[in-house]
Amino acid sequence: MKQRPRIYYTESQKVLMWERWRKGESLQQIARLFDRNHSSIQRILAETGGIRPAPRHRSSLALTLAEREEISRALASGRSIRSIAALLERAPSTISREIQRNGGQGCYRASLADQDAWDRARRPKTCKLAENRTLARIVAAKLQWLWSPEQIAGWLKCAYPDDESYQVSHETIYRSLFIQARGVLKKELQQHLRRTRAMRRSRHHTQKTGDHGRIKDTVSISERPATAEDRAVPGHWEGDLLCGTSSSQIATLVERHSRYVMLVKIAGKDTETVINALIKNARKLPQEVYKSLTWDRGKEMADHKRFTLATDIQVYFCDPQSPWQRGTNENTNGLLRQYFPKGIDISDYSQAKLNAVARQLNSRPRKTLDYQTPVERFNQSVASTG
Repeated sequence: MKQRPRIYYTESQKVLMWERWRKGESLQQIARLFDRNHSSIQRILAETGGIRPAPRHRSSLALTLAEREEISRALASGRSIRSIAALLERAPSTISREIQRNGGQGCYRASLADQDAWDRARRPKTCKLAENRTLARIVAAKLQWLWSPEQIAGWLKCAYPDDESYQVSHETIYRSLFIQARGVLKKELQQHLRRTRAMRRSRHHTQKTGDHGRIKDTVSISERPATAEDRAVPGHWEGDLLCGTSSSQIATLVERHSRYVMLVKIAGKDTETVINALIKNARKLPQEVYKSLTWDRGKEMADHKRFTLATDIQVYFCDPQSPWQRGTNENTNGLLRQYFPKGIDISDYSQAKLNAVARQLNSRPRKTLDYQTPVERFNQSVASTG
């Protein structure tokens, strides 16, 4: 088998890699551009944890290559350090250090000195979490509680509004996790993130597959009330099944106004079992906070008319292959994968355990709620109904 020659990617090729990665292309798709295996692309991107490094710029105060060439020529002609400094309008100490750190007067070479200076300047900016170890411990503790970096950053702003030393951006937290050269947050904390990947990647994906069939007498999402669409009024929910192995699944329900989550244990995926469980769950809530339910076109909702008849809750269906029309529920299912990773048997979880997971999720501050928690916003909605 003929081996491909080893390839060394140019800076322009690396720029193209990062652009395609940002747009959401896979490693395999990017590799095809260069006729290479995806592992060669992964090697480049993984160096910084899938986070594009900031472009480097030469300091305006640093010596330029042209100035170094002047130094080289002046040394060759026997000029003194002070005369070279006067020629370049630089301090004599600057010229002296430049010559001494690059071989001395007899061995100074402009191009080598310029490259060495560029390499020495590759020093990372001191991370805020490295400077404030108490802040780093707070962030690590919140990550272990399964808070996202964005939730942590928002909570810190609310908890320490007048102390910027205890405020940090979510990007800084991500970079501290994925760029281990910083040595601030332990790599093991990555397992507490919503997505347990070795590298950060773009969000331009949907994981919804096509196990959907025709359901009779559906009411389209386009007929859903405007009050449900703009989230101004509580009581409009989105739902779906979250599946595990061995035909195990749970129903996930999210209220659009407050992002309040309910989890329902489901013994089977057939429509009778699912509808019975949803009816039982719906009867636990006042009618004022459960007015409609939006679902995809999964066959488990084939008996939706019986659900509406038993609860007086209208069911609306998304358009085919349009999971983004239930974006709140899709996002919540992603959060729930921290608790129920793919490949586990969800049937082992009792309803009490599911309720405990829902309570923890409902107690996380949410950016979209101005860092209120879903349970706080939902309780306000219940109180307003009298």
